[in-house]
Amino acid sequence: QVQPVESGGGSVQPGGSLRLSCIASTYDFKNKYMAWFRQAPGKEREGIAAIYTGAGDTFYGDSAKGRFTIARDDAKNTVYLQMNRLKPDDTGMYYCAADHNGGHLLRRDSYSRWGLGTRVTVSS
Repeated sequence: QVQPVESGGGSVQPGGSLRLSCIASTYDFKNKYMAWFRQAPGKEREGIAAIYTGAGDTFYGDSAKGRFTIARDDAKNTVYLQMNRLKPDDTGMYYCAADHNGGHLLRRDSYSRWGLGTRVTVSS
């Protein structure tokens, strides 16, 4: 299967916004769980948000609640992560995950297909 492809990262000042995009194959996207993870320098990969693309149910980690929104576009096989009020602690590589195995939605080992990531830097 083709791996997901992320885009939309960049450099932004604290308080700013970014929207990340992840394009997936139809196999990975249709009626499946997909998620966004973040890996800060020197830290473990952390689950940020997940979505069930069928019904649109969403799940968030503590670091994302109230600031980030995960959404999908069925016509484009795309999952988005809208990030608002960004902080320096949000800096890192953001990865899209697919091929959920039934485990906890925000655990790294619950997904077996990953994109190469897109870098986000929040700095003044």
